[in-house]
Order: sequence, then C-alpha cells, then structure tokens
Amino acid sequence: MTGVEPVEYLADAYGGRGARGVFLGGTLAPTRRLALRWLRRQAHRLADALDPDPRTTRLPARALLPAPPGAEHAPSQLRFWAADLTYAEEVTDHLATGYPYCFTAREGPAWYRLTARPLFTTGRPTHFAGSPM
Repeated sequence: MTGVEPVEYLADAYGGRGARGVFLGGTLAPTRRLALRWLRRQAHRLADALDPDPRTTRLPARALLPAPPGAEHAPSQLRFWAADLTYAEEVTDHLATGYPYCFTAREGPAWYRLTARPLFTTGRPTHFAGSPM
C-alpha cells in the first residue's frame, strides 16, 4: 500500500475559442472505465449538437452548410475518437498509471476538450489497520 489510492475519476468537458473556455459538463465516476464511457457519450453529444443529421433534425433552410474539403471538423474528430475502442483501452491503461488524460478536437479557433483524471485520497496508514476506530 502506498498510502495514496485513487478512489474516483473526475471527467469533464469544456468548449471554447482561443483562451476562453466554458464548462459543458462533468461527472465523478467510481472507475476509469465509467469515466471514459461518460467522455465517449459527451463526444457523441457534442458532435451531434455541432453537426446534426439533416435527415433527422428539423432545421431552417441553409442552417447547415458543408465544410470545405480538408478543413478541420471537430464533430468528425469527436466521433472518430469516441468510436475507437482500441484507443479507449489505451486510455484506461493510461488512467491506471495515475496520470490525467485529455482529448481536444479543434475547428478553426474553436476547441472542445474532454478530460479524465484520477482523484486521490490519503489511505489509512497501515499501522492503524488492526486498531478499531
């Protein structure tokens, strides 16, 4: 026992432009897999909000315009990241080491950041393990 143990994982989503950011949501998850699952859902939520399917959403005329070829497209980046299950395993392994993880999708000056980090608590010293509270 090292005296410090991760107990929960903080997952959050931010969006912004340049140096300004806005908190879009967050959660405390009991495991790193649940934190990553929440991040993947947020990636889909953001992508769908930024780039809704015109066949399933009622929108005014010309509300959606095609992106120029080769341009950064944050919704595509978010969807690709959320769908890559092999990379998701690498992320959970990275979180298991105790380090935070961050993914940022960009489109021009706009950015969308998904983060997960372990929250640590000081464990009970081992010499107190046998004593009653």
